[in-house]
Amino acid sequence: MTTAAAKVPAQTSSAQPATKTDGALVSAQGSTSISDVVVQKIAGLATREVPGVHALGGGAVRAFSAIRERIPGATASAGQGVSVEVGETQAAVDLQLVVEYGVSIADLARSVRRNVITAVEQMTGLQVVEVNIHVGDLHLPSDEEGEPTDTGRVQ
Repeated sequence: MTTAAAKVPAQTSSAQPATKTDGALVSAQGSTSISDVVVQKIAGLATREVPGVHALGGGAVRAFSAIRERIPGATASAGQGVSVEVGETQAAVDLQLVVEYGVSIADLARSVRRNVITAVEQMTGLQVVEVNIHVGDLHLPSDEEGEPTDTGRVQ
């Protein structure tokens, strides 16, 4: 009895392991390395695309970013609130989020994970082994800048 599984090892035998030569980043023609910053930016942008994510980063990082945005010519960091570990074939992502009030955090986390994994894997060819999400704050509608604050019952 011959099965397809029994034929596979005979077809993939070579001097190097199949994972090294058959991957998108390492081939017989050369290898591609991807910087941590690239994966960090992809993950940050993919996270911001998900409705319900108000911001990325902890309080101090967001405060510094708000100051930086007011400086002419300065741009916000796409990787703010994102840390990554990138290996030859795999990546792990850690995110710090501020969530909009009223959004289901469990559903949001699933959506963010799905979007980040899809974006990083499609753009880089790296396998995303984990996406850890830390919700550090909740954005309330009254937190908006420029909104008048109610100082008392009567004006």
